[in-house]
Amino acid sequence: EQAELGEVNFSLCYLPTAGRLTVTVIRASNLRAMDLTGFSDPYVKASLMAEGRRLKKRKTSIKKNTLNPSYNEALVFDVPHESVHHVSITIAVVDYD
Repeated sequence: EQAELGEVNFSLCYLPTAGRLTVTVIRASNLRAMDLTGFSDPYVKASLMAEGRRLKKRKTSIKKNTLNPSYNEALVFDVPHESVHHVSITIAVVDYD
């Protein structure tokens, strides 16, 4: 049985001429409450992975006291064109406190 943890809406865009991978975090919804108040202080963490190792990480801002945060934030990673097929992105929603 799988627990309902919520959803994250994001988009990926790779610009090969610039070697830039952009993860745009749009919003999250129906997140699990992690604070005693019945809300959370969520942010999104994106990690650039290669061969099981984290190469780089980026984070959004923290949205206080919400289970349905809206971000509209771009997280940019420099990824050379010859490396783009050897990397992956891991996205996690984390409660600040």
